Amino acid sequence: MVELLIEEDTYLTAGVHIGTQVKNKDMAKFIYKVRNDGLYILDIRKTDERIRMAAKFLARYPPGEILVVAQRQYGQKPSLKFAELIGAKSIVGRFIPGILTNPQLPNYVEPSILFVNDPAADAQAIREAVKSRIPVVALCDANNRTSYVDLVIPTNNKGRRALALIYWLLTREVLKARGDIKSDDEFKYTIDDFEAPL
Repeated sequence: MVELLIEEDTYLTAGVHIGTQVKNKDMAKFIYKVRNDGLYILDIRKTDERIRMAAKFLARYPPGEILVVAQRQYGQKPSLKFAELIGAKSIVGRFIPGILTNPQLPNYVEPSILFVNDPAADAQAIREAVKSRIPVVALCDANNRTSYVDLVIPTNNKGRRALALIYWLLTREVLKARGDIKSDDEFKYTIDDFEAPL
């Protein structure tokens, strides 16, 4: 069995595995079990595996051609930190329609890849990426539809600590995949650096 990128306990304490009480069939293969209270529990191993895949995938693109989008409050700080450290562009808060499709807009961008915090909250960005044939990587919870997502990272995409951990780990793995850092020890940031304030 492949060793996890971090201790299993770290994932569990951050609540990365805690899904929603609604399951979308798109996400069925990432669900480990359903709890007595009806919460769907995501499979940590699959989350871990997808973080590795996403990091290798993102590392193939020039940093400035990656666009990170997050409308949800708790996704904003970790998204900004992730984008800053890997050299990507970011849009947090409201996504103005046309940013990816209307060259007349002053804030128009042409990314090669879109990374979103939540396919439901960031649906406008995904719609425009699909129109512009831009691949989409997304953090997806148990209730998310994944029809337009090219690479799914199954995780709790609503929790403060879970989001901080996922973005922290992704940042570290992208930098390693690019060769910007050689080992985990070289990555000097902590999960707290990525966590949104209450």
